[in-house]
Amino acid sequence: MERAGPAIREQNHPIEEAPPVVKLHENSTPATDPLRAKQYSRIKLAFGLAQTGLFFLLTLLLLATGLTARIESIVRNVFDHDYAVLLAFAFVLGAAETVVGFPLRVSSGYFLEHRHGLSNQSFGRWILEGVKAGLVGGAVTAPVLIALFWSLRNFGNLWWLPVGMLLFVFSVVLARLAPVVLFPLFYKFKPMEESGLKERVMAICERVGMRITGVFVFDMSKNTKKANAAFTGIGKARRIVLGDTLLANFTDDEIEAVVAHELGHYKLRHLRTMILVGTASTFAGLYVTAQLYAASLNWFGFASGDAVAALPLLGLWLALFSFVTAPLNNILSRFHERAADRFAVRLTGTKDSFANALTKLGRVNLADTDPHPLIEFLFHSHPSIGRRIKYLETVHVP
Repeated sequence: MERAGPAIREQNHPIEEAPPVVKLHENSTPATDPLRAKQYSRIKLAFGLAQTGLFFLLTLLLLATGLTARIESIVRNVFDHDYAVLLAFAFVLGAAETVVGFPLRVSSGYFLEHRHGLSNQSFGRWILEGVKAGLVGGAVTAPVLIALFWSLRNFGNLWWLPVGMLLFVFSVVLARLAPVVLFPLFYKFKPMEESGLKERVMAICERVGMRITGVFVFDMSKNTKKANAAFTGIGKARRIVLGDTLLANFTDDEIEAVVAHELGHYKLRHLRTMILVGTASTFAGLYVTAQLYAASLNWFGFASGDAVAALPLLGLWLALFSFVTAPLNNILSRFHERAADRFAVRLTGTKDSFANALTKLGRVNLADTDPHPLIEFLFHSHPSIGRRIKYLETVHVP
């Protein structure tokens, strides 16, 4: 539940030994070309929208043709228990979506990254990584799906109330366990060696009253040439994690500025705000979805909302609500990012280090530093790097 910093989040997780960390050369990386960065960002966005559209189209097709009811019938010939039927049904649909969506997924996640010189993964490693992510995702999703089905059966049209409460508790537990249970399944984390940088990071945390379990380095380079840093976890599980690519390519001043930005989120209570807003949004979304779900069941011939075959319709409404409201969530997120940028500059007492870090992050991550305002409004959780650097010029340094 902790937020990643100004670095662009990397979603592919490595599973094999790391190649040597690649140093960033100011004049040789393809990310120094703004046109290339724009091309990469646009293609990446197009693939993301295509995957979303494919999900909606596939789900509607399955519902309209009665295939979900047919799949449930086949599964019931194998399993007797309703919850076993539920999980088997979900597995079949998940497998179908994986097969149909594979061309888009491999084009975006593998070929596009290699074409632009951003990936260190072999194709075999990429496949194995996807399998691992799918298994972990299934293990995390299964209890949520069971809780949803149980609520539909026991609370009728009020199912959204217990589901909302369960999701809140589940998200808190997951945020606590993920840094020590889930993340190590994909990366190797090790405590940062004693150094001047570690002392600076620990000291700046103490200045704002932030207690952490430690500073850790993870082997990001075996997956990508991109750089990242973040706070992860809550409570006693809170820690700072730095990608080895960040340590290899950024100065101590720049890394301290990135950490200061993250401390801004903590000190300005952005996490608490996002939890409150996220919880309210979750309940609102579940309530709206419950009404739409009940009103649309007869469109596809379902007699009740707790029919296993009808659950894809519920998922469709949930996804549509999330897609439509995402720009609103992004507005708050970008507001928080600007506030954290301002905090970082005032905490470190310099604009140059943070501006340099943002510039270098944009280059190494091949980010579009000046996207179209409409694209930024609709899809970006962070302000563009160009706008962030321009905003720094207005910040007063004490």
